[in-house]
Amino acid sequence: MINLISDTVTKPTPEMLQAMMQAEVGDDVFRQDPTVNALEGKAAKLFGMESALFCPSGTMTNQIAINVHTQQLDEIICDETSHIYQYELGGYGFHSGVSIKLLQGDFGKISAAQVDQAVNPEYDWLPSSRLVVLENTCNKGGGNFYSLEEFQAIHKVCQNRNLKLHLDGARLFNALVETGDTTEAIGSCFDSISICLSKGLGAPVGSLLLGTEVFIKRARKIRKVMGGGMRQAGYLAAAGIYALDHHIERLRADNDHAKLLGKVLTECAYVERVKPVKTNIVIFDLKAPYDSDKFLELLADKGIAAAPFGAKTVRFCTHLDVNKEMIEKVISVLKSI
Repeated sequence: MINLISDTVTKPTPEMLQAMMQAEVGDDVFRQDPTVNALEGKAAKLFGMESALFCPSGTMTNQIAINVHTQQLDEIICDETSHIYQYELGGYGFHSGVSIKLLQGDFGKISAAQVDQAVNPEYDWLPSSRLVVLENTCNKGGGNFYSLEEFQAIHKVCQNRNLKLHLDGARLFNALVETGDTTEAIGSCFDSISICLSKGLGAPVGSLLLGTEVFIKRARKIRKVMGGGMRQAGYLAAAGIYALDHHIERLRADNDHAKLLGKVLTECAYVERVKPVKTNIVIFDLKAPYDSDKFLELLADKGIAAAPFGAKTVRFCTHLDVNKEMIEKVISVLKSI
């Protein structure tokens, strides 16, 4: 089966597994796991941030960031397709007691002007605008990404408006191999950053939350109360270190594979629309008589798995376990339909 459901389905490479098995471990709740400490230090330094925290998932890192940056009766500003709104069960309300203001962006991207206009006046009957959350790349936006200049413009608005700025960087490195921006430049724009190790980077588990020492000190307590304190997590952290050392540049291949699939789909008569393909995500709408269920059944019969993204919408996601030969087979199937 050629699995294009998500880049979360990746398996550790033999080299990554070897690094995991050789990890020196301790109890991370006591901050005595040297491999976790090394991963956190490495990630913080990479982005020019003071500190970092290793967590089981990107949902947890996002929810911790929201909790630390806000208090009850505050409000988050984000795009309507954001992961924190679409796929985290309303955790902003469940964990933190805050509301959310949704903006209609451009394939998942909101602008500095939109942020500035979305800030609430300080009336008793309105929540206090406190936090802006950006997603890079934008999953439901078809892998769209912000430029550094766009980040900097939003950062300036946040400074002027006394807002905190968090980056849900679940697929941030897929964007960085396209833009060429440095991690330090990205880090300078945000109060906190979440990066996922278990998507395109290929680690089996884990995300990192980056911020100031004061921010991470509080985040560590929130991680614990959410049940995210881990013990000998160094085995997982070793995979993260290996991923950061060896799997960033190869993301270019995933992006190129996705762009190739997108080009082929634009030429298929049964496809209504393909969202612009910028990184490793391809989202496309189908024409009648196809709907997503029927189309996915057809692909499954040909040994290809993909994800439904709506009644007539399908998503392909490329990753390190899908090679060039597999992409060629998928293209052959798409052209034969």
